[in-house]
Amino acid sequence: MHVRHLSIGDFRSYPAAEVALDPGITTLVGLNGQGKTNLVEAIGYVASLSSHRVATDQPLVRFGADRAIVRCAVVRDERESLVELEITPGRANRAKLNRSPLPRTRDVLGTLRTVLFAPEDLALVKGDPGERRRFLDDLLVQRQPRWAGVRSDYDKILKQRGALLKSAAALLGSRRGRGRRSQSAPEGVDPKAAAEEAVRTLDIWDDHLATVGSQLLYARLRLLRDLVPHLQHAYREVSANQSEATAVYRSSLHEDAAEVIARGEVPEIDELRTMLLESLARVREQEVERGVNLVGPHRDDLVLGLGEMPAKGYASHGESWSFALGLRLAAYHLLRHDLGDDPVLVLDDVFAELDSGRRERLAAMIADCEQVLITAAVPEDVPAGLQGRTYTVTLGEVSGP
Repeated sequence: MHVRHLSIGDFRSYPAAEVALDPGITTLVGLNGQGKTNLVEAIGYVASLSSHRVATDQPLVRFGADRAIVRCAVVRDERESLVELEITPGRANRAKLNRSPLPRTRDVLGTLRTVLFAPEDLALVKGDPGERRRFLDDLLVQRQPRWAGVRSDYDKILKQRGALLKSAAALLGSRRGRGRRSQSAPEGVDPKAAAEEAVRTLDIWDDHLATVGSQLLYARLRLLRDLVPHLQHAYREVSANQSEATAVYRSSLHEDAAEVIARGEVPEIDELRTMLLESLARVREQEVERGVNLVGPHRDDLVLGLGEMPAKGYASHGESWSFALGLRLAAYHLLRHDLGDDPVLVLDDVFAELDSGRRERLAAMIADCEQVLITAAVPEDVPAGLQGRTYTVTLGEVSGP
């Protein structure tokens, strides 16, 4: 799999740009702020419908423009597909595949698969649990695009259930005279009755959350089971066998269930659904009291370790870089193994952050990848062994060989 051509309009800093690409190594060279990362960000957006730099679409649209356009020609097994995305903040984005409109934007997922490593990935090791959950879920979707729908359904359930919990907590606060947390029931409605009705309705949402949440949890656990061997191999290669990388899933389920999962076991979906319902029942009073969802995949974490020590808080800067890089390379090799195709590997301003040993080891590890896109501030940042086409990016202008 490789990208043959990228075309963007009103994306980030670019009124328009056209970039022809080949298999092998392509390097985009430019000082910070010139627009090189914007180009690989556009390619990553085609693959994931999200940015590795921002959480919303608004910054992706050039200032003063109403929408951004990204077109990407993707070649797989000698067949070419054209993906076209229209990004319109505040409205539903639109997508076309081979000039035909698609009913849902997410239907383009799977046409292009990328693995992107960037300085922001240090947050996988040093950041909050949400960074690691997103890593797992994004990789799930790359592996099997249908999980995008499951994740979307789960988010909707969380939002609805959270609103109900917040309402119940506020009504109970009103009964107990808790000042600013309180909420008055509608005129003519008994606050106690309204609160009790909200709590009864939670049973329905518990069932929804357990049904969809068990599917998502099951998929994550299977993914992690398959990913860990690749992670251990990649970390050994990058770090020159300095330590053993580990990854353990920390679940928000009740203690007995969480221990089973932490051992690396993958219960069946029905078992996980039962565990979720049991856990929700145990925290019902706390959830109503606080007005928040306390149990489910959205509260879980991936605990990364080096040997016997947790990586977060203990790993050095170099070890953290190696671990983050190991996670991305593990994702790459897992997708290669599962799909029989190489995803596009994107290394965004990575080499400048690595010492010479890690640079050379990384260069050796990616030499056989079908397509590698590299951004760098200066050509000297890229190891000499990674030769290929080079573009220069200056103030949003792309010039090539």
